[in-house]
Amino acid sequence: MRQPSFNIGIEEEYQIIDPETRELRSYITQFLEDQTTMKLLELELKPELHQSIVEVGTKVCNTAAEAREELVRIRRGVIALAHKNGLRIASAGTHPFSHWRDQPITPLERYIGVRNDMAQLAQQLLIFGTHVHIGIEDPEFMIDCMKVARYFVPHVLCLSTSSPFWLGQDTGLKSYRTMIFSNFPRTGIPPIFNSRADFDQFVSILVRTNCIPDGTKIWWDIRPNHKYPTLEFRVCDACTRVDEAICVAAIFQAICFKLWKMRRDNITFRVYPTELINENKWRAVRYGLDGKLLDLGKQEEKPARELIRELIEWFIGDVVDELGSRKEVEYAYRILEEGSSADRQLATYYRTGDLKAVVDQLVRETEEGVV
Repeated sequence: MRQPSFNIGIEEEYQIIDPETRELRSYITQFLEDQTTMKLLELELKPELHQSIVEVGTKVCNTAAEAREELVRIRRGVIALAHKNGLRIASAGTHPFSHWRDQPITPLERYIGVRNDMAQLAQQLLIFGTHVHIGIEDPEFMIDCMKVARYFVPHVLCLSTSSPFWLGQDTGLKSYRTMIFSNFPRTGIPPIFNSRADFDQFVSILVRTNCIPDGTKIWWDIRPNHKYPTLEFRVCDACTRVDEAICVAAIFQAICFKLWKMRRDNITFRVYPTELINENKWRAVRYGLDGKLLDLGKQEEKPARELIRELIEWFIGDVVDELGSRKEVEYAYRILEEGSSADRQLATYYRTGDLKAVVDQLVRETEEGVV
């Protein structure tokens, strides 16, 4: 049984911030027109649905440490490009107070198509995520890995929550981005597939019946990427600190590697019903690290921090040294101690009563360890 590469690719979506008003600023077109600066900074930027969003992606990286170097380089370049234009960059799942009505859609055929298909839901989709690709060249193992790894999605979401505010309101949720995205079809925890053929048939039926043009319009929390031989984890809010993004990427890599070793050794991990995993996901969305998650094996609830520690120490603890990612994975302990970005945003807001102070904090933390 040939071992997959388990290489890492990370995509991030950033907010373009006006430093005076702290509002979102629609400026991606101007960034893309400045090819001279982008070449100088070795940047490849992508537009997204709204013009106030910048999307970036790392090259294929073999280790978490290499991914960190690449992501630091990219963030530094995007921040420099923004500063050149008198703007700032923030990384979080939602903007604390900018309204989706004020954000124009990027005038490209792809996004105009999304607007036509999804109507007002597309306009409301003013959210930002971190997507992690893990290289798995074996298509059968990719499906098997997805089927089992679904269980750990809520645990990692707790670490990445960064969207407690929406339209100037404390939503009471740690990941309001998740709820906004759930309005789209084909989102959330994926169903159980028992083979690659089952998955391919599912996609084929949707394409043949004009539900989707191709697999790119399947937006599950974990999905086989339509273009690359990667399992793509899409559940996380945009991670504010660069080390948070690398931490969740390293955890996803370690989960996939551990599941491969188990399969190689003919050891199975129980596959849990989607409905039960969704109960955990709701708890992660609502309470984040401060809530309880279900230990589905023991059929009891436990503090989220306890189950995340179990994931790190018991489930993947024996593979992180082999991957060389112990330092990156164990950054999770800092998140458990200090809170996620959502927790820190809320603390700032209730200390200052000022959402602009929250935006300033997001800008600072996005630059932390980068500039």
